[in-house]
Amino acid sequence: MQKQFIENLEFTGGLAVKYDRSALVGAPTHQALARGLEIGRRFHSAPVVRLADAMRMQLGHVAEADGRWRIYAFAGRDDSSAPGSAIHALADWLETDPASPVLKYTRKDEDIDALIDLRAIFQQTFDALAVEEMPALLRPAKGRLGLRDHEKVFCIDHKGAGDIFEMRGIDRARGCMVVARPDQYIAQVLPLDGHRALSEFFAGILRPAT
Repeated sequence: MQKQFIENLEFTGGLAVKYDRSALVGAPTHQALARGLEIGRRFHSAPVVRLADAMRMQLGHVAEADGRWRIYAFAGRDDSSAPGSAIHALADWLETDPASPVLKYTRKDEDIDALIDLRAIFQQTFDALAVEEMPALLRPAKGRLGLRDHEKVFCIDHKGAGDIFEMRGIDRARGCMVVARPDQYIAQVLPLDGHRALSEFFAGILRPAT
């Protein structure tokens, strides 16, 4: 019995289902950027450290069952919190460009992350990055009081529980973005500068906000 449980651990853990390509599951054109996060399968968690307070946690556990889409942006090796980085370029595009799915599909009276929630994961440890230098979309003002959300940026686990980039086969040089559906299954893997492809993906499943 124990042997069968171990052999079928992926199924018992809810990870065995793989969805075929559809409007909700993209083509694996850039799958090599995240070999351990397979398109069509459930998002496989790994340990990280939250930048704002150096708290260790599982990345997969930060997503609540709230119906939102998630974009996990994994930074490349040379990326940091400095302006001009690939993470900044992605966040700024999502926040300001008319083609951005965040702008096109989020209603004016909603928080900016009410539909699409951007999170960033860096290869540095928490003490090498500056929260205040992160792009605005990664520390948005939310709610009736406009309080800042400081829970969107993460780093590798500096205490050795596991390196998420290594564990999930993330391309260290280029990084990538992983799009997760509200049910936490992976819909697409794209380069960090794949802005047009990201816009086209959401255009096939969402209607512009009115």
